[in-house]
Amino acid sequence: MSSAQSVQVRVTRQFNASPERVFDAWLTPELVGQWMAGPGVREEEVLRLAIDARVGGKFSFFVRRAGEEIDHVGTYLEIDRPRRLVFTWHIEKEEDELSRVTVEIAPRDSGCELTLTHEMDAQWAEYASRTENGWATMLGVLDRFLARG
Repeated sequence: MSSAQSVQVRVTRQFNASPERVFDAWLTPELVGQWMAGPGVREEEVLRLAIDARVGGKFSFFVRRAGEEIDHVGTYLEIDRPRRLVFTWHIEKEEDELSRVTVEIAPRDSGCELTLTHEMDAQWAEYASRTENGWATMLGVLDRFLARG
């Protein structure tokens, strides 16, 4: 996917948590199940969360939503704790529809700032707003989850 033929969605969020805590929430299945998938985020049931947190490792977030089983899968391309995480993202059934997510975390005086960039093929341009809203919702849930300790 070349950048000339792609759409980028960018979401930035401040956290009152350390960069390490925010970063680790992306790679720990028990934590992912609290903020990225499941009833805390939307009406869905988590069927399986699997994470092989290494460069070249894969993940699977398998859920049932509105009676449909959906497996969000990807491969970790970069893992630089606690600063940067890059991975592919797609639905298993649509294997040739890869997109790329980059998470950058910068320390701030009271916590950190996370910037997420989701790059997808231009054919998905009409879903850009929905994608942005989805990530913003998940990051909001993550913020509330981390605030609870």
